[in-house]
Amino acid sequence: MAVTFISGGQRSGKSSYAQQLAEASSKQPVYLATARHWDEDFSQRIERHQRDRGPQWTTVEEEKHLGRVALEKRTVLLDCITLWLTNIFHDNSCDVEASLQVAKNEWELLLKKNNELIVVSNELGMGIHARDEVSRKFTDLQGWMNQHIARRADRVILMVSGLPLIIK
Repeated sequence: MAVTFISGGQRSGKSSYAQQLAEASSKQPVYLATARHWDEDFSQRIERHQRDRGPQWTTVEEEKHLGRVALEKRTVLLDCITLWLTNIFHDNSCDVEASLQVAKNEWELLLKKNNELIVVSNELGMGIHARDEVSRKFTDLQGWMNQHIARRADRVILMVSGLPLIIK
Protein backbone atom coordinates (compact mmCIF):
# COMPACT_ATOMS: atom_id res chain seq x y z
CA MET A 1 0.00 0.00 0.00
CA ALA A 2 1.46 3.32 -1.08
CA VAL A 3 -0.26 6.53 0.01
CA THR A 4 0.24 9.92 -1.63
CA PHE A 5 -1.47 12.75 0.27
CA ILE A 6 -2.14 15.97 -1.67
CA SER A 7 -3.40 19.00 0.19
CA GLY A 8 -3.85 22.67 -0.59
CA GLY A 9 -6.33 25.50 -0.83
CA GLN A 10 -9.44 25.74 -2.95
CA ARG A 11 -8.60 25.80 -6.70
CA SER A 12 -4.91 25.14 -6.00
CA GLY A 13 -4.76 22.36 -8.60
CA LYS A 14 -5.03 19.41 -6.19
CA SER A 15 -7.52 17.32 -8.14
CA SER A 16 -5.89 17.88 -11.53
CA TYR A 17 -2.48 16.96 -10.19
CA ALA A 18 -3.86 13.88 -8.40
CA GLN A 19 -5.59 12.78 -11.60
CA GLN A 20 -2.33 13.11 -13.55
CA LEU A 21 -0.53 10.97 -10.95
CA ALA A 22 -3.24 8.30 -11.06
CA GLU A 23 -3.27 8.17 -14.86
CA ALA A 24 0.53 7.89 -14.93
CA SER A 25 0.36 5.01 -12.47
CA SER A 26 -2.49 2.98 -13.99
CA LYS A 27 -4.26 2.44 -17.29
CA GLN A 28 -7.51 1.92 -15.37
CA PRO A 29 -7.53 4.06 -12.23
CA VAL A 30 -10.42 4.26 -9.80
CA TYR A 31 -11.99 7.54 -8.73
CA LEU A 32 -13.38 7.20 -5.20
CA ALA A 33 -15.86 10.07 -4.94
CA THR A 34 -17.00 11.22 -1.51
CA ALA A 35 -19.20 14.17 -2.49
CA ARG A 36 -22.78 14.24 -1.35
CA HIS A 37 -25.27 15.98 -3.65
CA TRP A 38 -26.10 18.78 -1.20
CA ASP A 39 -27.42 21.27 -3.74
CA GLU A 40 -27.28 22.31 -7.39
CA ASP A 41 -23.79 23.81 -7.02
CA PHE A 42 -22.41 20.52 -5.70
CA SER A 43 -24.13 18.62 -8.49
CA GLN A 44 -22.50 20.92 -11.07
CA ARG A 45 -19.07 20.47 -9.43
CA ILE A 46 -19.51 16.69 -9.52
CA GLU A 47 -20.48 16.81 -13.20
CA ARG A 48 -17.40 18.95 -14.01
CA HIS A 49 -15.12 16.45 -12.28
CA GLN A 50 -16.77 13.59 -14.18
CA ARG A 51 -16.24 15.38 -17.52
CA ASP A 52 -12.56 15.89 -16.65
CA ARG A 53 -11.99 12.13 -16.45
CA GLY A 54 -11.67 9.89 -19.46
CA PRO A 55 -13.32 6.53 -20.17
CA GLN A 56 -10.43 4.62 -18.55
CA TRP A 57 -11.68 5.70 -15.13
CA THR A 58 -13.95 3.62 -12.90
CA THR A 59 -15.98 5.79 -10.53
CA VAL A 60 -17.04 4.51 -7.13
CA GLU A 61 -19.21 6.75 -4.95
CA GLU A 62 -18.98 6.37 -1.17
CA GLU A 63 -19.99 9.23 1.10
CA LYS A 64 -18.69 7.87 4.41
CA HIS A 65 -17.80 4.18 4.67
CA LEU A 66 -14.47 4.00 2.86
CA GLY A 67 -13.70 0.64 4.44
CA ARG A 68 -16.63 -0.92 2.57
CA VAL A 69 -15.17 -0.18 -0.84
CA ALA A 70 -14.35 -3.52 -2.45
CA LEU A 71 -11.20 -2.61 -4.33
CA GLU A 72 -7.89 -4.42 -4.17
CA LYS A 73 -4.63 -3.95 -6.07
CA ARG A 74 -5.81 -0.82 -7.90
CA THR A 75 -4.71 2.80 -8.17
CA VAL A 76 -7.39 4.71 -6.28
CA LEU A 77 -7.82 8.48 -6.30
CA LEU A 78 -9.86 9.50 -3.25
CA ASP A 79 -11.34 12.96 -3.82
CA CYS A 80 -11.77 14.34 -1.29
CA ILE A 81 -11.18 14.09 2.45
CA THR A 82 -12.91 17.44 3.11
CA LEU A 83 -16.22 16.37 1.58
CA TRP A 84 -15.96 12.98 3.27
CA LEU A 85 -15.40 14.68 6.64
CA THR A 86 -18.30 17.05 5.95
CA ASN A 87 -20.62 14.05 5.59
CA ILE A 88 -19.33 12.44 8.78
CA PHE A 89 -19.44 15.73 10.73
CA HIS A 90 -22.99 16.47 9.58
CA ASP A 91 -24.22 12.96 10.39
CA ASN A 92 -22.62 13.16 13.86
CA SER A 93 -24.41 16.43 14.72
CA CYS A 94 -21.18 18.45 14.43
CA ASP A 95 -19.50 16.49 17.24
CA VAL A 96 -15.77 16.82 16.54
CA GLU A 97 -14.58 13.96 18.77
CA ALA A 98 -17.17 11.47 17.48
CA SER A 99 -16.50 12.52 13.89
CA LEU A 100 -12.73 12.22 14.29
CA GLN A 101 -13.08 8.72 15.73
CA VAL A 102 -15.38 7.59 12.91
CA ALA A 103 -13.02 9.09 10.32
CA LYS A 104 -9.92 7.48 11.82
CA ASN A 105 -11.66 4.09 11.99
CA GLU A 106 -12.78 4.29 8.35
CA TRP A 107 -9.32 5.46 7.27
CA GLU A 108 -7.70 2.47 8.96
CA LEU A 109 -10.14 0.11 7.24
CA LEU A 110 -9.30 1.68 3.88
CA LEU A 111 -5.58 1.27 4.52
CA LYS A 112 -6.08 -2.48 4.96
CA LYS A 113 -6.94 -2.71 1.26
CA ASN A 114 -3.97 -3.42 -0.99
CA ASN A 115 -4.23 -0.32 -3.22
CA GLU A 116 -2.10 2.57 -4.31
CA LEU A 117 -3.94 5.51 -2.77
CA ILE A 118 -3.77 9.09 -3.99
CA VAL A 119 -5.69 11.24 -1.53
CA VAL A 120 -6.88 14.84 -2.01
CA SER A 121 -7.68 17.14 0.90
CA ASN A 122 -7.96 20.84 1.73
CA GLU A 123 -5.94 23.07 4.02
CA LEU A 124 -8.65 25.07 5.73
CA GLY A 125 -6.75 26.71 8.56
CA MET A 126 -4.46 28.86 6.43
CA GLY A 127 -6.92 31.72 5.89
CA ILE A 128 -9.09 33.86 8.07
CA HIS A 129 -10.39 32.53 11.38
CA ALA A 130 -13.92 31.18 10.98
CA ARG A 131 -16.67 33.38 12.42
CA ASP A 132 -18.96 30.71 13.79
CA GLU A 133 -18.38 27.82 16.18
CA VAL A 134 -19.42 25.04 13.78
CA SER A 135 -16.97 26.26 11.13
CA ARG A 136 -14.16 26.50 13.71
CA LYS A 137 -14.94 22.96 14.86
CA PHE A 138 -14.87 21.66 11.31
CA THR A 139 -11.55 23.39 10.63
CA ASP A 140 -10.14 21.65 13.71
CA LEU A 141 -11.51 18.28 12.55
CA GLN A 142 -10.03 18.78 9.08
CA GLY A 143 -6.63 19.75 10.48
CA TRP A 144 -6.46 16.79 12.87
CA MET A 145 -7.50 14.32 10.17
CA ASN A 146 -5.03 15.80 7.68
CA GLN A 147 -2.27 15.32 10.27
CA HIS A 148 -3.37 11.72 10.86
CA ILE A 149 -3.31 10.93 7.15
CA ALA A 150 -0.02 12.77 6.50
CA ARG A 151 1.76 10.85 9.27
CA ARG A 152 0.87 7.55 7.60
CA ALA A 153 1.43 8.72 4.01
CA ASP A 154 4.49 7.77 2.01
CA ARG A 155 4.41 11.08 0.14
CA VAL A 156 2.87 14.44 1.11
CA ILE A 157 2.43 17.19 -1.46
CA LEU A 158 1.19 20.73 -0.87
CA MET A 159 -0.33 22.40 -3.94
CA VAL A 160 0.16 26.15 -4.29
CA SER A 161 -1.10 28.03 -7.39
CA GLY A 162 -1.05 24.83 -9.45
CA LEU A 163 2.47 23.88 -8.40
CA PRO A 164 3.31 20.81 -6.28
CA LEU A 165 5.59 21.34 -3.31
CA ILE A 166 6.99 18.05 -2.01
CA ILE A 167 6.73 18.02 1.79
CA LYS A 168 7.51 14.36 2.49
